[in-house]
Amino acid sequence: MRKVVIAGTGMTEFGKFMDATLRSLSELAISKALADADTKVGDVGMVFFGNAAGGLLNGQECVRGQVATRHAGLLGKPIINVENACASSSTAFHLAWLSVAAGQCDIALAVGAEKMSNEDKTVAMKALEAAADRTELEMLKLRITPDGSGAGSVFMDLYSDLAKRYMQRSGASARDFAAVSAKQRKAGALNPLAQFKKEVTVEEVLGSRMIAPPLTLMMCSPVGDGAAALVLMSEEMAARRSVQPVEVLATQIRSGTGDDPDTPACATTAARAAYEQAGIGPDDVSVAEIHDAAAPAELILSEQLGFCKPGEAVKLLRSGRTSLGGAMPINPSGGLISKGHPVGATGAAQLVELCDQLRGRSGARQREGARLALAENGGGWIGNDAATATVTILGARRH
Repeated sequence: MRKVVIAGTGMTEFGKFMDATLRSLSELAISKALADADTKVGDVGMVFFGNAAGGLLNGQECVRGQVATRHAGLLGKPIINVENACASSSTAFHLAWLSVAAGQCDIALAVGAEKMSNEDKTVAMKALEAAADRTELEMLKLRITPDGSGAGSVFMDLYSDLAKRYMQRSGASARDFAAVSAKQRKAGALNPLAQFKKEVTVEEVLGSRMIAPPLTLMMCSPVGDGAAALVLMSEEMAARRSVQPVEVLATQIRSGTGDDPDTPACATTAARAAYEQAGIGPDDVSVAEIHDAAAPAELILSEQLGFCKPGEAVKLLRSGRTSLGGAMPINPSGGLISKGHPVGATGAAQLVELCDQLRGRSGARQREGARLALAENGGGWIGNDAATATVTILGARRH
């Protein structure tokens, strides 16, 4: 397998853009990524287009990538549509890496895009429900909200249930979850592409509208629109261009085995495989972007990824190590809570942020001296675990 680098990245602002389309968002991200990679459209060998719910959200089924990139000059090339719930674009990235590493092409484009905002807010909620096993959906709802008092979002109800279980076994409190949100909002306030750009206090988070106890509105990721793109190429091809490449040291994907609650979470199995592939351990990571669709997820995932021992994520949070300015900032982009979570774009956006960190482009969010970066992107739910998880490890180019 050949060594693969990321030569260029591009991303739109995340937010609610009622007049935007999946096409307009995708084209903007693609144009930015190609320019950053000093690459023309004609040089691209393969395109992998990640989108989670375009059919349910916008009515465009099947050929979403071909439609979204129709005016970007990419038609005629191999365009592979990738759907894997919230991990759609990180899965697209994994496949793009594989195509270059295997020598199928020298340059591949990974794109993630989602258009979620709608005048009818129930449209997005119904679309997200499709990321669970439909044959067991009512059973899942009864398990996590036995009294039928759901929030209208099965995934926020699910995170509520996970939060309560985590509180019981770790001693975490709602205030700790609020501290995660406040940390993310502080980072998002420094990110010009984030959906939320205003700092909030822990008290403001706790005082925001209750969604699914103990989760308040500010502890939950928002509905939004956006796109992100990455240009991957072989080392040899990157050497011919005026670029600042980022090395892809590992990319792993695992599905959850949710029918057995005693097996490790798929985030854990993917992380272990990624650490082995990259030849590093969790203590070597300089900066991380992880899937905080709700605030408790950062604490749960910190343990699953090996950043701390089980039950010690609150201690890790309070230590300041994972805050901006800490030794290993988690979600310096603002995370899903502040940067936003247009689901099909989320995984690619995480990688855009980490490339910026490793290239020293993150401004006030910069983790000085960042050398190794990790992204974890989850998707869907089956039984007792996420349906899928991807873990990617990137490295700053050695001189």
